[in-house]
Amino acid sequence: MSSDLRRFQPVIQAVELRINRQHLPHPAAPDSEPCGFPLSRRAPCATWPSTPSTPGAQLSCSQRCGDQSGPCSCHPTCFGLASCCVDIRDFCLEISPYSGSMMGGKDFVVRHLNWSNPADSVICSFKESIQTHGYVDASGRVHCVSPLLYESGRIPFTLSMNNGRSFPRSGTWLSVHPSKVSDSEKSQLVNETRWQYYGTPGTQGNLTLTWNTSALPSDTVTIELWGYEETGKPYSQQWAAAWSYLYSLATNIHNSGSFTFTPKPAPQNFQRWEVGSLRIVDSRHSAGKPDVQAIWSNEHALAWHLGEDFRMDPVAWARNQCLAWEELEDQLPTFLEELPDCPCTLAQARADSGRFHTDYGCDLEQGSVCTYHPGAVHCVRSVQASPRYYSGQQCCYTADGTQLLTADSTGGSTPDRGHDWGSPPYRVPPRVPGLSHWIYDVISFYHCCLWAPECFRYMNRRPSSDCRSYRPPSAFGDPHFVTFDGTNFTFNGRGEYVLLEAALTDLRVQARTQTRVTPEGSQDRGTGLTAVAVQEANSDVVEVRLGDGAGVLQVLLNQEVLSFAEQRWMDLKGMFLSVAAGNRVSVMLTSEAGLEISLQGPFLSVAGLLGTFNNDPTDDFTLRSGRSCHQRQFSRTVRFGADWAVQNASSLLTYDSKFLVENFKERPKHDPTFLPLFPEESSASPSQASAAADLCGDDSFCKFDVAATGSLSVGNASRVAHMQHRLRVQSLQPVVSCGWLAPPANGHKQGERYLVGSTVRFRCNNGYSLAGADASTCQADGTWSWPTPTCQPGENTPPTRSPAHKSLPYPHCLAPPISRPSPAHRPLACPRTLPRPAHAPAP
Repeated sequence: MSSDLRRFQPVIQAVELRINRQHLPHPAAPDSEPCGFPLSRRAPCATWPSTPSTPGAQLSCSQRCGDQSGPCSCHPTCFGLASCCVDIRDFCLEISPYSGSMMGGKDFVVRHLNWSNPADSVICSFKESIQTHGYVDASGRVHCVSPLLYESGRIPFTLSMNNGRSFPRSGTWLSVHPSKVSDSEKSQLVNETRWQYYGTPGTQGNLTLTWNTSALPSDTVTIELWGYEETGKPYSQQWAAAWSYLYSLATNIHNSGSFTFTPKPAPQNFQRWEVGSLRIVDSRHSAGKPDVQAIWSNEHALAWHLGEDFRMDPVAWARNQCLAWEELEDQLPTFLEELPDCPCTLAQARADSGRFHTDYGCDLEQGSVCTYHPGAVHCVRSVQASPRYYSGQQCCYTADGTQLLTADSTGGSTPDRGHDWGSPPYRVPPRVPGLSHWIYDVISFYHCCLWAPECFRYMNRRPSSDCRSYRPPSAFGDPHFVTFDGTNFTFNGRGEYVLLEAALTDLRVQARTQTRVTPEGSQDRGTGLTAVAVQEANSDVVEVRLGDGAGVLQVLLNQEVLSFAEQRWMDLKGMFLSVAAGNRVSVMLTSEAGLEISLQGPFLSVAGLLGTFNNDPTDDFTLRSGRSCHQRQFSRTVRFGADWAVQNASSLLTYDSKFLVENFKERPKHDPTFLPLFPEESSASPSQASAAADLCGDDSFCKFDVAATGSLSVGNASRVAHMQHRLRVQSLQPVVSCGWLAPPANGHKQGERYLVGSTVRFRCNNGYSLAGADASTCQADGTWSWPTPTCQPGENTPPTRSPAHKSLPYPHCLAPPISRPSPAHRPLACPRTLPRPAHAPAP
């Protein structure tokens, strides 16, 4: 074991402890729930009273939000501890709604702040430098308007009620990737494909824009076109992103929710913008006035506004643009080699949740509407952008789990020079969420593949990555404890413990366990997880805990309860956070480690993914001192767990109730007075043992939980969780790939699967005969049994069977995939355009 990984091993054991939430004597939530919520709703916070603080001390939260010092607190934990300053609601702001598109223009209300005095001028300052004008409405509520931003994530803001002379109030706004914003908040391009093909043969006439009039309460509106561009030398300090107001399509029109027009070619000085959005604003604002309440459309290809030269010959115009992009692309640094290889199978891609996440444009769970990837049923994107060029990987798969490559199909996955989700800290190219991707990967796809028959040029520079060097992560998980190296055991200590520590990345995962009570109210000797917290280096701290009520999770960010009523994805400092349906929280860290916390039946369940370990289960029991012990020395593993109890000085967990303070913060982190139930002591009645045997089979965790709790449902939840962990481990088993195998020139191949045991067959076109083996099989050592044969002029033998997948009309016209030991590029010709999609999301 390497020295950097020494401290992983002991904490890996504490991976899965479970407790019946309904049988807890006290919830892990505060005595009075501070904005607790099931993940599907937001509980009201307005009923929280503020507690007066000690007289004669600093009593105000003015410019003190987050401060716990002093006789009264301005920290979110103060509500459950009854220690808040009386004016915390006036200065530490809650807002509604709390999120909106990074395009800006969203009006939000400051809750709990009623302003009866005349306000000189309301100014909202975002990130200390971007100011927008707010207002006080007729009922005294204070409003702000979100600004146009070039980043996603949580944006701090301050509020001035005196025209900017002071900003004593503060809050947080969530800026969201445009594609993740609800359709009800955006204007809609009716038949979006027509907008993005306008001017090409057969696409003329009127275009229609619709919107929700309640989102912009104005009698008359103006409809503006804004263009996006990135200027300056790429990868230099002069490289800059900019939205610009171009011109208005209509002014002072009735706010009817619909606008139809016949596009005219834009003036020459506006035609350099090919990507943009429409903005709808109150007609009282001057043209192009920034950061006012507005409704934006999706960003899209501005075919409808391009000049007469495009309309006269769109194919020639697009070909010239494609050639110009190709020339620029060949001058830019090669980013492909620093991208992670794709997982070899769909099962691996879905299980490797620390490094890859579902691509919303091709999602198996949403019906596999894969417009730009025909033949695929599911795609994933790398969560993190590449370290030097901030690029992104994409991987697509067919229904049988095979990776779909651009070398075999135009439906294959294409890597991105600009990661679609951006790259922290965003703001500059190619790191701007969504928009950099449009400039460097999407509009060029229109030029080369959708508007002109030059797709081979695009695919040559965006070839799929194969999986020859993909290494799946190790998994730890539930139930009870399952280590990265596969050791299983049950631990029933009560207290707060380290689950995972990694010196290399300073990753820490901690958990709280609490005792069970029987349905009759007496405590038994079982414990389980009620809270899990994670931090890596100087990242945010995320904690997931059981809320107050069955089937409820709470997610806390830096000890403050989050709401997911509006958004289920958040870009945080050092991590991404996703909440899925079914009460499952995924944490994706910068190091590409991943953690999933979920409710499995009535229990809290944890699963983690990290880099490969040493595959030696004999050293999984390692004390803080570094001494490894055999599991037999810890038949009662409480002593091992006690060695890894959390210390107050380094605790990541939250103590925001009297119960948590008295029972965990002010007591030993490992309760030495608690005598747990050990597996060898568990027993069951004959009838219970028979029922448990029928339910559990050979699952020892399930049997233990039935004996310990007397509940078959508890045992079944343990069995299901354990089964899911085994399936994840099975999905992440390494797979041998031999890499892409080219078809012969003047011939074709049958078979697009390149994993061990797969066979690819070759045939020649009419007028050619095969010289060499007619089939090749991927062998266990990662090599093909035979190289690609040649097709020589001569009599041809008809093929004996059809391909497994529909072949390309020109199967040789696309570049081979990037294969890590030996990248290859072939400039080949492919006289083909792609068919128009039914709608046009970004590829």
